Amino acid sequence: MKRKTTSFAAMLCLVFLMLSSACKKETTPYNHPFFHIMVDNQSAVDVLSNRKDVVNYNVYLSAELQFEPIDVTYEITVGNGLQEGRDFEFVTKGNKLTFPQGIFERPITIQWKDSPVDATKDNRIIIKLISNTKNYTMGLPGPDQLQRQLVITKK
Repeated sequence: MKRKTTSFAAMLCLVFLMLSSACKKETTPYNHPFFHIMVDNQSAVDVLSNRKDVVNYNVYLSAELQFEPIDVTYEITVGNGLQEGRDFEFVTKGNKLTFPQGIFERPITIQWKDSPVDATKDNRIIIKLISNTKNYTMGLPGPDQLQRQLVITKK
């Protein structure tokens, strides 16, 4: 009986030590700010050739509240099958977006025009995030840099 009581007391002490040491651990939240561009969590989307509307392709900031504006530079590559003015118009001009304090998404806006495409040509617009003024990660964290660019294919 004495042996069972000693074993039970030892086990109880171990449990108490484990619980008390776990409560004293300080943890810091994961904070890796980054910018990314996507539509419905996809890095590639299709647009029908007869589409004729205005679409926002949002660049997102994933970070804690920022107290200074952040500029994001991007580049746009247009395939040889598309032509601005005939197939689309860039409503957002330039190659820079500014994220003011408290803003976590900014649009790159394209107005699509009803125009058939030549299926043998490159009918893509690629929007690629290049850099930002805070040196935050471009694309999702990780070696693959997913969602650093958005590929829009007109079909």
